Amino acid sequence: MRKQTMNRDWIATARTLSEALPYLQRYTGATVVIKFGGHAMGDAEQMDSFARDIVLMNQVGVHPVIVHGGGPMINDLLKRLDIRSEFVNGKRVTDEATMEVVEMVLSGLVNKRIVQAINGQGGRAVGLSGKDANMMVCDPLDPALGLVGQPVEVSPDLIRQMHGHRIIPVVAPLGAGRNGETFNVNGDTAAGAVAAALRADRLLLLTDVAGVKDESGEVVTQLTPEHVRELTRKGVIAGGMIPKTETALAAIAGGVRAVVILDGRAPNACLLELFTDHGAGSLIRIPVEQNPRRM
Repeated sequence: MRKQTMNRDWIATARTLSEALPYLQRYTGATVVIKFGGHAMGDAEQMDSFARDIVLMNQVGVHPVIVHGGGPMINDLLKRLDIRSEFVNGKRVTDEATMEVVEMVLSGLVNKRIVQAINGQGGRAVGLSGKDANMMVCDPLDPALGLVGQPVEVSPDLIRQMHGHRIIPVVAPLGAGRNGETFNVNGDTAAGAVAAALRADRLLLLTDVAGVKDESGEVVTQLTPEHVRELTRKGVIAGGMIPKTETALAAIAGGVRAVVILDGRAPNACLLELFTDHGAGSLIRIPVEQNPRRM
């Protein structure tokens, strides 16, 4: 028999579960796109924790879509193969030799590692790339960058069919060209484009920082698009945060209800964002009259 002695930790856990009920109800049937990347991808324990959170989300009725990156793994294999990279304005030129490595790493090594982690936690994940069923058709972003693409047509049909069967899509950020090319797409850009095509309720951009910071260095928990533009004009939002906030603004303009930039290294970051009142990271959305933090 189990001992029935209560302690404070159990009581706190029960209270947390009880307080999560409105959010569990709120997100039942909602589509949530998660951009997974950064250091968490290379850590087995964090990968398993992320996978467990995704399976739980799916179990309670959320429709998660994972879009991943893989830059560090690409860099490692290019170095091992002695393929040198050139850069234009800080962006890697992707020639045909580099593209072969990019596709091997993203569609192969990284994608299947995430799929295996989710399936290992009891989920049903299937790996895809933007090339499958012409999900993501691209034009060249800049001729000087070679095979780097900008999504121009995104079809959500395949993902919706998978959700109908409780399958979790894991999408590698590769796109199909109009003339048979394969394009390398920035992971954040791909996630934003997929989220907009799905009219997702949330786009979660997991990164290696706690969120968007203000002039004092404090994380801002909630911003409007105009606030983001103001912080960018002032130079407060700078460096690697600029492409993430640009992705957020484009996704919101495309029909995504809200975007959250949060630290993917934090334990249970996705669950904290969706199912607690305080959330996690910086939430960006158009203001509404009644605007509780997470509803």
